[in-house]
Amino acid sequence: MDAVEKSGNGHPGTAMSLAPAAYLLFNRVMRHDPTDPHWPGRDRFVLSAGHSSLTLYIQLFLSGYSLSLDDLASLRQWDSLTPGHPEYRHTPGVEVTTGPLGQGIGNAVGMAMATRRERGLFDPTSDQGSSPFDHNIYVICSDGDIEEGVSHESSAIAAVQKLGNLTVIYDDNEISIEDDTRIAKCEDAGARYAAYGWHVQEVDWRKGDPDKGDYNEDVEALYQAIIKAKQVTDKPSFIVLKTIIGWPAPNKQNTGKIHGSALGAAEVSATKEILGFDPNETFAVDPAVLDHAKQVVERGRAQRAEWQQAYDAWAKANPDAKKLWDRMAQRSLPEGWHQALPEFPADEKGLATRAASGKILEALAPVLPELWGGSADLAESNNTTMKGEPSFIPAAYATKEFPGNEYGRTLHFGIREHGMGSILNGIAVHGGTRVYGGTFLVFSDYMRGAVRLSALMGLPVVFVWTHDSIGLGEDGPTHQPIETLSALRAIVGLDVVRPADANETTWAWRGALEHNDRPTALALSRQNLPTIDRNKYASAEGVLKGGYILSEASGGEPKVILIGTGSEVQHCLAAQERLEAQGTPTRVVSMPCQEWFYAQPGAYQQQVLPRGVKARVTVEAGIRMSWDRILGEAGEPVSIEHYGASAPAKILFEQFGFTADNVVAKANAALAKVGEITGHKTGN
Repeated sequence: MDAVEKSGNGHPGTAMSLAPAAYLLFNRVMRHDPTDPHWPGRDRFVLSAGHSSLTLYIQLFLSGYSLSLDDLASLRQWDSLTPGHPEYRHTPGVEVTTGPLGQGIGNAVGMAMATRRERGLFDPTSDQGSSPFDHNIYVICSDGDIEEGVSHESSAIAAVQKLGNLTVIYDDNEISIEDDTRIAKCEDAGARYAAYGWHVQEVDWRKGDPDKGDYNEDVEALYQAIIKAKQVTDKPSFIVLKTIIGWPAPNKQNTGKIHGSALGAAEVSATKEILGFDPNETFAVDPAVLDHAKQVVERGRAQRAEWQQAYDAWAKANPDAKKLWDRMAQRSLPEGWHQALPEFPADEKGLATRAASGKILEALAPVLPELWGGSADLAESNNTTMKGEPSFIPAAYATKEFPGNEYGRTLHFGIREHGMGSILNGIAVHGGTRVYGGTFLVFSDYMRGAVRLSALMGLPVVFVWTHDSIGLGEDGPTHQPIETLSALRAIVGLDVVRPADANETTWAWRGALEHNDRPTALALSRQNLPTIDRNKYASAEGVLKGGYILSEASGGEPKVILIGTGSEVQHCLAAQERLEAQGTPTRVVSMPCQEWFYAQPGAYQQQVLPRGVKARVTVEAGIRMSWDRILGEAGEPVSIEHYGASAPAKILFEQFGFTADNVVAKANAALAKVGEITGHKTGN
């Protein structure tokens, strides 16, 4: 109450009513060591209801993490360790950024899956619960979390995966911002989770008439439910905890007013009197309380020491696996790993970049055991299945087409793009393994919330998005991602890579895997693209710099520069030949990744795109929006700005100029524009 009152804004109600549950988890249930927040053997806690950040911050303070009372008093203030929602890599003890509701549940599912994958890599034969790689994932979620669709998608997958190491406590307080949730919600959430296949229990603290004070914070009942959940190892567990939001505030409890705003001085004072506190004191914590709560430090150290013994014994018995563990812990790649990457011969007929990506994954499978992934029901279309690798699936749900086991490698998300995105983030934030997930590029819109969070957290997730343009063809405009590339480039921290051929795809994968601090989006073609002759043109290694001179102008000093991505680079090369034949020195630049290009030194950028060459043409089968910085005042785009509601791809290609003829025409228009600008500036 004091923290929100001092800040002037925040979410006090849920933190008040969930304080006993959170304290129970941190002080009695979870295996964790506040002096080592990154101990790999720890249980993970995810506050999916991130708006109630105090639920987590107060337990971190009480347990002995490096969070002080002053930090609590700085809630939601600039440069504090207690932002309005928990932020990954910002506050010790915070496992994941949970802002948008529902994402935390998906992240927790990913963490639980990553735990099992690690066990399969390092210690698959030990008894359940006895391995140093076994730990549990605990979640506190709210009505908002289970109402958001992403939680449905993730929860359904968790049931299929039989994630017995995952326990979700659902705060069923029947209040949201608009007060009583009956205004928009009537389902039985527990029954829904039982229908998914979860183990469901209910703990009711609201027995009797709350208006008459019949409210019992029965912590022991919740504890027994958690213990029972841990004993169910073949299903994730969902505990419906019925609470009164803001209890025991006398006037605002059980109302929407206490959800997301300060109580006010009078209500704070009245509540403190009910609790037996001095209403004139703020941020008062009895030293005896702290001494008692921080006993968890000693317990945590003892648990870590016990774990270390088991880990050391495992490491001694498995020296090669220990080397892999150490490398994965640092997210470093093995020496010479890139030698396994395929090199594709020049071929006019070529290969779809999605197909090239599939061959690359097959080549990487033996040298990067930490790499795993799959797609949202599009395995054959996305080419995301490593040949011969079993699926990550309990044996009961394996199929003839996709045999596998609980320690397999190929992921199946079903038609659940948003859930896939949040699960990928959870796998990445768990640490160790490297993960990718695929769907059609146009359906990245369904997972945009998770993608943005991946970028905010700097997670090395690889998003494989195929069918990257109107080249998709027969499925029509709903499957043609005309504006999608520019929309994705607008996400700060996301690298969007659209390779021009199979060899650029190889280098795109290399760049993605060599980056540990941000996600990468691979936009890959459905149709075959010519494999560029690298004896005639520059090496595809230039992909690592985002943009590079693929083909130089005659004499080395261009009058016009053609800049293309993906399937349109071939048209730039054809146009170059015609322009050169007309006597116009023309440079072709392949720019698969603007983000990587802008990260290069200014001198390199000037080398590729000299300021003095203002006649520029960008060529991409999408809108021009993300190219204006490169086009400058005289540039001309070959792009899509207006399109019919249902025009087939062939007409779209011809109408919007994705041919060498139109690239030439745009180049001449840019040259003419430069002439006009130059003449105007010299007074002619």
